[in-house]
Amino acid sequence: MGELILVLAVVAAACAVPGVFLVLRRAALVSDAIGHTLILGIVLAYFATRDVDSPWLLVGAALTGLLTVVLVELLQRTRLVKADAAIGLVFPALFALGVVLVSVSHVRSVHLDIDAVLLGQPDLATVPRWRVAGVAVPPVWVMGAVLAANVGLCGLLFKELKLSTFDPGLAASLGFRPGLMHYGLMAVVSVTAVAAFDAVGPVLVVGFFVVPAATAYLLTDRLAVLIGLACGVGAAGAGAGVYAADRLDTNTAGAVAAALGGLFGLAFLFAPQRGQVALLLKRWERRRAFEETMLAVHLYGHEGTPAEADEARCDGLHRHLNWTPARVAAVVERATDRGLVVRAGEVLKLTEAGRERARAVFGESVAA
Repeated sequence: MGELILVLAVVAAACAVPGVFLVLRRAALVSDAIGHTLILGIVLAYFATRDVDSPWLLVGAALTGLLTVVLVELLQRTRLVKADAAIGLVFPALFALGVVLVSVSHVRSVHLDIDAVLLGQPDLATVPRWRVAGVAVPPVWVMGAVLAANVGLCGLLFKELKLSTFDPGLAASLGFRPGLMHYGLMAVVSVTAVAAFDAVGPVLVVGFFVVPAATAYLLTDRLAVLIGLACGVGAAGAGAGVYAADRLDTNTAGAVAAALGGLFGLAFLFAPQRGQVALLLKRWERRRAFEETMLAVHLYGHEGTPAEADEARCDGLHRHLNWTPARVAAVVERATDRGLVVRAGEVLKLTEAGRERARAVFGESVAA
């Protein structure tokens, strides 16, 4: 189990590095398309070599991934369909063609079956698939090399990737050629997807590309930290999923995907800045601050007037503000604690802080 966790963690980290840029570019669905259309390149390469262990299968798969991106871009440039629709047109067509070809009897005889294509077999990720000079190469070495290459390319082209991702127009004006960066990134995604597909199958390929990056995006705004967090989240999800699959005697791919989803759910709810709980608390605080400001504005508007004795009375505020007595009592208590108002018998008086808050509102209204 430890070896399997290590392999899947390395796969997750290798996919997370380019996955961050896919998520930031709003092209996450491209990973799904590439992860599934690879089967067409694998089958076509097998037809050419008749060797299921040939490295040309990986080349064919990588070229099919690039073909997918090119076809999507060509459709999108016609302006007749948008990016998501273009992916939806190319992805099913190429994937369906690959499934049809893999269903041919003489392909099934070499164990290139639909179950492996659709679901993958991550439990066998530790089994060597390739030999170099007659020596079996462990999958963790292959994926480790892919991870090292992705990290190296990301570090080498970090400035260019960052600028072309967030401001392609500025990148083009500075001579960074964002189009070339885009196709380069998609080439990296395609090669990474090929290696990951071979190790864990298409289900986890998509999960490792998208979910760790989307989870990390909820936790930080710094790109370098985002990439590191995405790798960590992917590795943690892999470890938790493999452990859960072992304890529950269930499908490993499903368990890892569920663990990744669980980590995303925790970040979605409890992220410090973007989590739903934090956003709910911020809305609650804004509402409380708004109520205190409305109270200050009401008192300021009648300050020094003959109506102040009635308008500023605690027992009559609910009528003037159209609030319930309980709500008025809570707002008055908070405003008093914050030093915005003081009690003068049954009448509320603004402090200088309360007066400044009310003036700020009137100043904004005048400026508007």
